[in-house]
Amino acid sequence: MFDNLDFSKMGAMFEEAQKHAKTMEEEAANKEFTAKSGGGMVKVTMNGKGQVVDIHIDPSLLEDKESLQILLISSINDASAMVEENKKLAATQMLSRLGGFGHQN
Repeated sequence: MFDNLDFSKMGAMFEEAQKHAKTMEEEAANKEFTAKSGGGMVKVTMNGKGQVVDIHIDPSLLEDKESLQILLISSINDASAMVEENKKLAATQMLSRLGGFGHQN
């Protein structure tokens, strides 16, 4: 099972993986994901950490609390889904980098 794995290099490989993970986390934090609902009447922007960094609400919605709530929930959920998809992509990329453990160079 571990025939081709050089255990003497594992420490360096894990250290490299940790550095790469930290870099990817920093890059993700700087990304922004914006979701719109109600034809753009509500826009929610989140950073890669899933924190809401901006909300735009069309002034016409301020008179209609129920519609505003529905559109806000929709936008927040959509932006959150974008953040989660980005996290999954980053994890997949990280795992593909680690996939070379069994290879000899």
